[in-house]
Amino acid sequence: MHPHHSPLVHYTSPLLNVPHGMFTCAGGTSTAPFASLNLSYHVGDTARRVQENRDRVRSTLGLRHLVSAQQVHGDRILRVDRKHLQAEPQGYDALISSMPDTGVLIQQADCQAILLLAPATKVVAAVHCGWRGSVLDLIGKTIHCLRIEYGVAPGSLLAVISPSLGPCCAEFVHYQKELPAWMHAFQIRPYHFDFWAISRKQLLDAGVLPDRIDTAGLCTRCSPQFFSYRRARATADGITGRNGSVIGLLSAV
Repeated sequence: MHPHHSPLVHYTSPLLNVPHGMFTCAGGTSTAPFASLNLSYHVGDTARRVQENRDRVRSTLGLRHLVSAQQVHGDRILRVDRKHLQAEPQGYDALISSMPDTGVLIQQADCQAILLLAPATKVVAAVHCGWRGSVLDLIGKTIHCLRIEYGVAPGSLLAVISPSLGPCCAEFVHYQKELPAWMHAFQIRPYHFDFWAISRKQLLDAGVLPDRIDTAGLCTRCSPQFFSYRRARATADGITGRNGSVIGLLSAV
């Protein structure tokens, strides 16, 4: 994973040769408790500041458009087309796009973003994956959709797991009720789970090859360079901004 410090601080993966970035909370216009690169319209920040922040992300990656959804921790998948450039549809947690000059954005504050690229078919996808998304296997469902509807061979995919809640901080006291039995093997110490490894298993189970998966390995709860819901919950009732992870395609021209 490569850090970039200009014009906005973000991370990229050497696996991906398309515009993409996993952004920190720095370099935006929002004020506390959303300081400063908050990318969500739905946490209490002003719309004008969020739009400016998104414009900065878009400009950093050289994209003309940025498409996002109002995420609900479900398993619905948005097939992006031009009508989604004007408004943010509600109720989707994965986005698939083959549109040029367009990035798909995942908003997160401890949850994972899984960025997927199908190089041969020029399709990208982004998956919002908190623990509920992991339980629903949204990763597997998105890859199935890519195969059935876009003709993408799972073995051709490149996958990146973004900065997100690490095994150091992913505490689930009620895991026996919340997580299926197979996930219990990923408990690394009492009540703490390695969701990076869980996502890697789900990618592998869906047909992604081991050497085509890159994990950022950065914990958002530990690092103050990222927004973290769990960190904010300890001090400010969980009120905080949302980091962004984006992947897109350049113009076909």
